[in-house]
Amino acid sequence: MYSPSAIRATREKGEPTLPLINIVFLMLIFFLVTAQMARPLDPDIQLINTDDPAFVPPPDAIVIDAAGDITFRGQPLSADAVLAILQAERDGDINARILPDRRAPAELVISVAQELRGAGAQSVFIVTEQAL
Repeated sequence: MYSPSAIRATREKGEPTLPLINIVFLMLIFFLVTAQMARPLDPDIQLINTDDPAFVPPPDAIVIDAAGDITFRGQPLSADAVLAILQAERDGDINARILPDRRAPAELVISVAQELRGAGAQSVFIVTEQAL
């Protein structure tokens, strides 16, 4: 038989919550830091609206503004130059992302996507904004 003091000792020990609190705190810090590290978009860019709830703007995307100018990481570059940079940085399949302004000419967006595919990109994604 168990003595009352042995039963009381096992009940008072309880669950260890401090490690759980530490993990949650570290996750909070991680998400705060990663949110601050993302490059902000040019305030003049207005993205196309969609209803996709899983929209996350990619950090390395080709931006096409309303005037039809193409930039990558803030630098004016051609689609071939962007693909060469991505191939130098990554091994394996290259997935290119295009962030078009909603006022950008559709023909230009399509021609840039075709140029990327022709230059060796395995897939090309056109990134849009989530509609509310």
